Amino acid sequence: MTIWHILLGRLTWSSLAFVRAWRDPTLSELIGAAAAAIAVGGAVVLFGLLTYLRAWRYLWSEWLTSLDHKRIGIMYMVFAGVMLARALIEAVVIRTQQAIAINNQGIVGPEHFAELFSTHGTIMVFFVGMPLLIGLMNYVMPLQIGSRDVAFPYLNSISLWLTIGGGIMMMASLVVGKFSTGGWSGYPPYTELAFNGGVGPDYWIWSVSLSSLGALMTGINFAVTIYKFRAPGMTWMRLPLFTWTSLCTSILMIFAVPPLTIATLMLAADRYLGMHFFTNDLGGNMMNFVNLFWLFGHPEVYILILPPFGVYSEVVSAYSSKELYGYTSLVIATMAIAILSFTVWLHHFFTMGQSAPINAFFGIATMLIGIPTGVKIYDWIWTMFWGEVRLNTAMLFSIGFMVTFVIGGMSGIILATPPVDYMVHNTLFLIAHFHNMLIPGMLYGVIAGYYYWFPKAFGFRLSEKWGRRTFFCFFVGFYLAFMPLYVMGLGGVARRSQELFDPTLRPWTIVAEIGALLLFTGLACIFIQLYVSIKQRHQTRVPVGDPWDARGLEWSMSAPPPEYNFAVIPQVSRRDAFYWRKKYDGAYRPADHYRDIELPKNSMCGILVGMGLTACFFGFVWHIWWLAFLGFAVAFGTAVVRSFNRDVNRVIPAAEVAAHDRRWLDRAAAARPIPRHLELTPENEGLAKWQG
Repeated sequence: MTIWHILLGRLTWSSLAFVRAWRDPTLSELIGAAAAAIAVGGAVVLFGLLTYLRAWRYLWSEWLTSLDHKRIGIMYMVFAGVMLARALIEAVVIRTQQAIAINNQGIVGPEHFAELFSTHGTIMVFFVGMPLLIGLMNYVMPLQIGSRDVAFPYLNSISLWLTIGGGIMMMASLVVGKFSTGGWSGYPPYTELAFNGGVGPDYWIWSVSLSSLGALMTGINFAVTIYKFRAPGMTWMRLPLFTWTSLCTSILMIFAVPPLTIATLMLAADRYLGMHFFTNDLGGNMMNFVNLFWLFGHPEVYILILPPFGVYSEVVSAYSSKELYGYTSLVIATMAIAILSFTVWLHHFFTMGQSAPINAFFGIATMLIGIPTGVKIYDWIWTMFWGEVRLNTAMLFSIGFMVTFVIGGMSGIILATPPVDYMVHNTLFLIAHFHNMLIPGMLYGVIAGYYYWFPKAFGFRLSEKWGRRTFFCFFVGFYLAFMPLYVMGLGGVARRSQELFDPTLRPWTIVAEIGALLLFTGLACIFIQLYVSIKQRHQTRVPVGDPWDARGLEWSMSAPPPEYNFAVIPQVSRRDAFYWRKKYDGAYRPADHYRDIELPKNSMCGILVGMGLTACFFGFVWHIWWLAFLGFAVAFGTAVVRSFNRDVNRVIPAAEVAAHDRRWLDRAAAARPIPRHLELTPENEGLAKWQG
């Protein structure tokens, strides 16, 4: 073994995307090299910009090492936004390839195309959907229950950096080596050593493992927070709906994520240790992997859907100026969805040879889960009925979700019928259904929540004009991008097809590509909206903190909130406690007395643990064993050393808390109460005029 192999393992010059493009300058390789250049160039530009602005000290001390749940939530969402940009670019390339490649090669080769749909799916599920929702829950949920922070702030930081570590490995696969061609689900034998000896499946295994470890820790953290850190009087049936969905999502993560982690580690054992859990021979059984994966995979769908359901409940109630209709039925429906989500995983492989009674059971269970979802739609519609509905951006996305999600739900009922599923299971019909549920269900919900709670987080409102443009692009773009896939799927077009052979399909593929471009334009509108809003922030500030005349405790403090959230932990006597305090003129009163507040100190341990495990797993990918050992030693050593540290908290004096609270109350007293029809004007300083 040479020193080169000891230092770099399997890594060679040909592992670099740029070298591959130089040696084999095909269009497919050049596109891969361009993507790698964007990743490297983006990192270099960001590093240079932060250095030029001398922002490293501030970034390190105020953000990267912060244990504040609000800043961790924002960092989750910023990270997910970067990954979303990559995933949507890949979606555009996929649709362009299928529009062009009719009886010809197209712009990317078969292996490159397989990498594209594998990375797109993996990123959208593990590094866009989950981080966006975890970030939103991180920010909002502790505020809604009257807590100062999550139960385990240090664990929260580790979860963030494990997730970011998985995203770093996804980005590294653009530049060094190649990603898996086995799809986002990583099925053997496509990912077994005998069929794919490259580093692609290893990248998939270890990036997903990092994400799953972070998600498991988050689920435990959030569940304990909701169980143990609610404000006095915040009984279960006084919890806001978003907190209920956060609780159910946390329970799903606790029980659904371990099967995924076990499956990826068993697959790693097959590849690294010569085991035969999922091989074609020597006792292996590929169906064991499929069962383990979908024991995670279908609850995962509801991990991605339930928090947006909570967002829609908050948004529809606030922008309809009404108490949420059917609160109890919504809570029961949420719990029913969480429980039933564990009873339907087998519908993902109706075609794999189970008996008719088993298929019938899981088909019926799949249909049943549509009932509680229908209850939610019904309750949201009745909340709007006779309400003072304001069609702001968040409300437009909520209504767009209801219309589009019902269509996706009906296609799901079709797929729940085993004979029908057998006919269309491996076609573009399934792709259309899957996106029909997740884009309006997850992405619309996140955008609605982002628009709704952004003023609380940053103290100024987002541009409504650009918000409406974003809605138009996403709503119209979705129908153009995915409705043609239903038609093509019913015509028998297989999913993941790199090349098509029927010229009559071209109009459908062109329409789908236009839709993908429109969706990407919608993402661009979000970034433009943020830029414009920051420039106009002096005209849209809402320092008092309640720009929408909302109902929950998160609106009962300044915008942005102080690091300790509440000057005094609130006493809760009913649902929508803050709304009722506004009604009886008790919302903006000083506390009788203030006390010292204890908060966790910033810590770099979360970064060291996350980046240490990232280095360890990167070493596993390339068989750089010294790096794997060093990375694990850093992560494990940091955790051990941190466990002996007792100086982990700091105290904010009561006088400082009182001074900040009184300044905010003075600002609220000086502000002009604004009725709802003026909430988008510069007069709105975040003090809503109560209207019964």
